[in-house]
Amino acid sequence: MRLTFRWQSSVFRRLMLVAGVVFLSTVQAVCQPDTTVFPAQAFYELIRLHHPIVKQAGLFGQEAEQVLMQARGAFDPKLSTYYDRKEFARTLYYDHWQNKLSVPLWVSGIDLNVSYDRNNGKYINPQETTPPSGLAGVGLAMPIGQAMLIDARRNAVRQARLLINLAEADRVKQVNKTLFDAAKTYWEWFLAHRQRRLLVEGYDLADRRFRALRERALLGDAAMIDTTEALITVQDRLVQRQQAELDEQNARLRVNTFLWNAEGQPVELPVTAIPQEPSLASPDENLLQALLDQAAQRHPELLKLDIKNQQLTLEERFRRAMIQPQIQLNAMLLSETPRIDLPYNWSSYYALRPQNYKVGLDFVFPLFLRKERGKLREVQVKNQQVVLERQQTGRDITNTVQSAYNQLQTLQQQIAVQQQVIANQQRLLEAEQQKFEIGESSLFLVNSRETKQIDLRVKGEELKTKYQKAIAELYFVAGTTQ
Repeated sequence: MRLTFRWQSSVFRRLMLVAGVVFLSTVQAVCQPDTTVFPAQAFYELIRLHHPIVKQAGLFGQEAEQVLMQARGAFDPKLSTYYDRKEFARTLYYDHWQNKLSVPLWVSGIDLNVSYDRNNGKYINPQETTPPSGLAGVGLAMPIGQAMLIDARRNAVRQARLLINLAEADRVKQVNKTLFDAAKTYWEWFLAHRQRRLLVEGYDLADRRFRALRERALLGDAAMIDTTEALITVQDRLVQRQQAELDEQNARLRVNTFLWNAEGQPVELPVTAIPQEPSLASPDENLLQALLDQAAQRHPELLKLDIKNQQLTLEERFRRAMIQPQIQLNAMLLSETPRIDLPYNWSSYYALRPQNYKVGLDFVFPLFLRKERGKLREVQVKNQQVVLERQQTGRDITNTVQSAYNQLQTLQQQIAVQQQVIANQQRLLEAEQQKFEIGESSLFLVNSRETKQIDLRVKGEELKTKYQKAIAELYFVAGTTQ
């Protein structure tokens, strides 16, 4: 019976040793290459300089400038000419040649008009008849009432000027959002890197323990079942390490999506690049008030609502003007040729004389003004909606900034507590290892203490990551960047 037990024990031992050797032969030792720290600020600066979304945001202002140029086009001088001639059976029925230069002026919506007409022929309307040398005129088209203070052209230009400020707010918002996403991605890479390092460290500890137990088991100083438990721990931590390595690779890929060079080509992190150690410095006591002031004055969302309010105020002013009667006065001094056979002499006193003129008056006034009054009221309601939305948005931003700051402070306290927990767990682990070495503890308890220590350290790195994300979020909700 004793011989049988020894034979079974020997066979079991040999099988376990062979299994352990086969398992260890499949694991490649990973050497840590020389590394280079890739700072977060350098990462953000590269994004500001070369990221396509940031460059795209920079085009918002150029687009708004082109809209302004289009609006200013309504004040471009216009030159028009018209020529029509009919001759039949050697008879000149009519010969019309009409020219006009219209120069819009910003003041009071006045148009300066210069004309030159030459109409002759046997069958032309007598009121269109001009001297053989033609008839020139200089005059004004001036609105009285509706479009005197503001008209569609001036309203369009003023609205387009506000679009430039709106585009700048959109640009800041887009850049802030891109940098916020980049910050979260960077610190997720940091967490994946630290998790991988901790799990590699845990795997190495379990591997060394297994090897040591295997040697002791061969000498008969340790139970063979302990080698089985140690091997299971190695295998379990190997799976965790492999998953951590995959997570780090994917995290690096997500960081790479933000990296571009000056030529607009994507670039990748060097294989030796690692994230920086995060700063856990306490936030400045005046930081919260500074960010609240920044948010109240320069937050992109509030700026956009302010600009929208200004646009609607201009539109309301324009719609009020549209309720007034539409009166257009046209007045023009006409030229006079002292002698028909002589050309114009513009330096002569007789070129333009007060007794030669044309005057016209256009009057339009809808009797019920339902269209104009409805449009005015619509603009007023929209403006009230924007004012109320601005109030609520400002309150929401203030509370969000305060909430983010509170989260930052709480995370800092949690990190301090977590560091104490890790230190205490380390003392428990060292004590458990000492008890195990003198035979007063078991491998299971040592592994449990060690696994708990690794989990606590991983949680500590998670808290550091959350702290850095909270800093980025605090600046982002305040409408700015670090």
